[in-house]
Amino acid sequence: MNSPEPAGTSAHAPDKTDPGPTSAGEGTADATKPPRIIRSASDIHSVLAEFGSQGTKTKAVIILALGGIFMDAYDFSSLAFGITAIKEQFGLTGFMTGLVNASIMVGAVIGALFGGYLVDRFGRYKLFMADMVFFVIAAIGCAVAPNEWVLILFRFVMGIGVGLDLPVAMAFLAEFSKLKGKGNRSQRVNAWSPAWYIATGVGYLIVLIIFVSLPYDQHAILWRLVVGFGAVPALIVLLVRRRYLAESPEWLANQGDLRGAVDVMRSHHHLDVELAADAGSTGKAGAAEPKRGGKWSGFAELFAPQYRVRTIVALCVSVFSTFGYNAVAYGTPLIITTLFHQTPLVTIIASLVINLGFGAIGGLLGMSIVNRFGTRRITLVGFAIQAASLALLAIVGIPTGALVLVSVAMLAAFVFAQAGGPGANLMNYATLSYPTRLRGIGIGFNQSVLRAFSIVSLIMFPILAGSMGTGVFWIVACAPLAGAIAVGIVKWDPTAKDVEEEA
Repeated sequence: MNSPEPAGTSAHAPDKTDPGPTSAGEGTADATKPPRIIRSASDIHSVLAEFGSQGTKTKAVIILALGGIFMDAYDFSSLAFGITAIKEQFGLTGFMTGLVNASIMVGAVIGALFGGYLVDRFGRYKLFMADMVFFVIAAIGCAVAPNEWVLILFRFVMGIGVGLDLPVAMAFLAEFSKLKGKGNRSQRVNAWSPAWYIATGVGYLIVLIIFVSLPYDQHAILWRLVVGFGAVPALIVLLVRRRYLAESPEWLANQGDLRGAVDVMRSHHHLDVELAADAGSTGKAGAAEPKRGGKWSGFAELFAPQYRVRTIVALCVSVFSTFGYNAVAYGTPLIITTLFHQTPLVTIIASLVINLGFGAIGGLLGMSIVNRFGTRRITLVGFAIQAASLALLAIVGIPTGALVLVSVAMLAAFVFAQAGGPGANLMNYATLSYPTRLRGIGIGFNQSVLRAFSIVSLIMFPILAGSMGTGVFWIVACAPLAGAIAVGIVKWDPTAKDVEEEA
């Protein structure tokens, strides 16, 4: 019998030189044991749920998935500080300022909606390879935009890239991980949160470096340099992805390609598995082939009795946490400059510390405790902290003297709770509530609705902040309060739930 085609061919993986593993689950199984025999998609799932994946290539896949999240966050936040300069440079009204901010969200709505379908239909690998192109083109286009309409256009293109990237990145993080134990699916999906805040912090660090390096009379181009720099890491991620990525075995098995799934499990997961002789010469699942994903009817299935409550609570967590994030975390520079009446340098440093310090630390903490306390409980506590922080900001009003530190501390507390609580776990709800065949569509639908509400908040927050001042925090506080109520009512917790076996 001919040996299976190496996992390095076609869409499975690019590396043809890996000698393959010698034991099931490197460091987790006895090398003297016989290989696990694969006869069906259920066998694929069982082995992956027990062992997940280990080794250098798996680490590369996880890092690359997080690299996409890094680019998403950088591109979202890179314009946050420069929006004041853009407003002055192009003479924008409050509405147009909000439209520039929201244009990336419009693209993300479209990208997520179609990206979720495409990632289930054509696979994780192909979509992963495509979306970085959007980031490169959009970053350069935004940097050289001569007017607000060109800037809006390329921000829209950038949003399409973000929308495409999130469903596939989350699917990879979940499907290259085991169900329970260290490095499980909940932890790795939660890793998107510290990656997001580290990227945001790096963005402000780049702003700070350029700010102190540029002569004062050239600060008008600061935002262009920061946005354009986003093309550099996007190119790096694009090139590295081509070498190390492999298709998800869960998805291949779902498509009936057992041979391809076994190849990737051997080359990238370091699992000693072998395709059964009675699986057929082509390695197809035959009569045991599962129900395939990638169908438009999948959107309706999200609201079938089995998944309806999960879909609703996932939407509540996403919408309410993101509304607050867009107003506070994304709007931090606007808040500190306009509402707190601070200088640009104070704004940059405060934004850097809040995101790189409190955001990243909160995200890492959320990852470390999700197994112990569960997604639902951490989300509920996070919403409560956010509501309290916003209420205190509204009570303080325009801070003076020592109260400036109190207000900045409340912004930091909000970001800390967001990064470790609802902001991190919104992806757990959206990713781990559905089996492989619905995962991309579930994430994509969740993200498209989330971004649609984000458009409203990004447009309205500058307007409300301009007319209400710090009183706007009372309105923003309603979002985490509503989120806490929704999570408190719905008991579903996706942590360590085997939705594949359930399906």
